[in-house]
Amino acid sequence: MKIDLTDTTASKINKGLVQARRAIGTPAVGMVLTLVIVTDEENAYDALKAANDASRAHPSRTLVVVKRVSRSPRDRTKSRLDAEVRVGADAGTGETVVLRLYGEVANHAQSVVLPLLLPDAPVVVWWSVDAPRDPANDPLGALGQRRVTDSYAAEKPVDELRARAESYEPGDTDLAWARITPWRSMLAAALDQINCEVISAEVAGEEFNPSVELLAMWLADRLHVHVRRAISAGPGLTQVRMETTGGPITLHRSDGTMATLALPGQPDRAVALKRRETSGLLAEELRRLDPDDTYASALRFGVDRLGGTHSASRRSEAPAQATTPLPVRPVQESAEPSRTAASAPAPASPAGNSDVGRPSPAQMPPVKKADPQ
Repeated sequence: MKIDLTDTTASKINKGLVQARRAIGTPAVGMVLTLVIVTDEENAYDALKAANDASRAHPSRTLVVVKRVSRSPRDRTKSRLDAEVRVGADAGTGETVVLRLYGEVANHAQSVVLPLLLPDAPVVVWWSVDAPRDPANDPLGALGQRRVTDSYAAEKPVDELRARAESYEPGDTDLAWARITPWRSMLAAALDQINCEVISAEVAGEEFNPSVELLAMWLADRLHVHVRRAISAGPGLTQVRMETTGGPITLHRSDGTMATLALPGQPDRAVALKRRETSGLLAEELRRLDPDDTYASALRFGVDRLGGTHSASRRSEAPAQATTPLPVRPVQESAEPSRTAASAPAPASPAGNSDVGRPSPAQMPPVKKADPQ
């Protein structure tokens, strides 16, 4: 069911939600969180579709904030709020309100969103495009316990990662980080199968794909080894190669669907490593509302500390204060070479959910022989 409200107020929108629920015979509210989507008109459809699909796992009230650009100075002085209330089959398993803000009210979107939040429920804010430089201090971001951005949608993804590292606050996360969860789980499981120490690593992928940088920074941060960033034709991430004392470990994916895992002394095996849709990535982020310390540690490691000619060219384009190369940590001898298989996260997702579970930070002791989570 849909209800269109023109030149309305937050109070009228709340009344419209109650009216719509009664009309379809579901007066009870069974939603677990409020998802605020900040987008533009061009990307609103795709963002809303991803949120509706994710609501199957996380029933939520979805508030879509679309700031409309006024064409003339006179229009910019006039404030207007239009809303579209969707309940039932048109809103996934929750309820949706599409808010279109005109004129001066577009600069005060938080005052429109605040009365529409579910009481006593977590709030997640997702910028599908044009995320602010400091999400935690953004007026809308300040309403959320979790703030989701997507550096892949930025014009300069590497610069976006630098900005995220500078402004990081607990609760910030990135869909580019969620994209590498299956890779991290698979690599952790691979390292638990052999007793070895990692000497160096190389991560290859598309040139302008921030997930490649994040995976390389995660490996370098957790293993304390030199990690080189290489460029490939894609799609997305294509290969991780780790040189170890027992021989090379390679995880290679050329088609974006199936990957080949090669371990020393073992036959190659095919593993499912399909690239996921935005709805699956968003559902993964909605499952975890606490701060992601592993993401924060990897992000703060910094893209400028990665090896490779591609990284060197990016450092030359960065501001002067970011061009000073940082020393690579020397290889350290581990005092306890034994490993336990229980420390690795499960490489496969639970039944009925296409997302691979996030590895726990506790499963990644920062030792060089590597327990990537």
